[in-house]
Amino acid sequence: MNELISMELDDCKEKMTKAVAHTESELTKIRAGKATPSMLDGISVDYYGSSTPLSQVSNINTTDARTLVIQPWEKSMLSVIEKAIIDSNIGLNPQNDGMVIRLIVPPLTEERRRDLVKKAKEEAEKGRVAVRNIRKEANEAIKKLKSEGVSEDEIKSGEAEVQKLTDKFIAQVDQLAEAKEKDIMTI
Repeated sequence: MNELISMELDDCKEKMTKAVAHTESELTKIRAGKATPSMLDGISVDYYGSSTPLSQVSNINTTDARTLVIQPWEKSMLSVIEKAIIDSNIGLNPQNDGMVIRLIVPPLTEERRRDLVKKAKEEAEKGRVAVRNIRKEANEAIKKLKSEGVSEDEIKSGEAEVQKLTDKFIAQVDQLAEAKEKDIMTI
């Protein structure tokens, strides 16, 4: 296969891998009724004037399936962390005892589970769309190689390889979505 096409395929594969990884991280943020430290990944606090991820100013642990404990490295951060959690709108009420902040994750209702499954499906669809957009870009880049003397046959086989990659990565997104849906619906 032509070297230029190989480079395009490698670039395409790398971008698709990142798209799947992003989808996976977005799905991780959808909570399934179990307490996990990753639920707080999107929360940042003001730490001496700069926005800092919560995990960089405190220890975040789970004591049981429904409780998260946040232990800041500086006691002065307790109220700042508490305010950031409330402002983040993740649906958890922080309980500050002067030493640590506890977050109790409530059990999910059937209706809430359905909403979360819907949200997971939306994230998975965003992942599929991202992979398809990468396919489109790669195919366009491969077609442009014709002007550089690449033969029709090589372009066709390059496009076929891009389609194989697309199918593979969309299958990965589907597996992630299926696993998340199963996780959410498991009581």
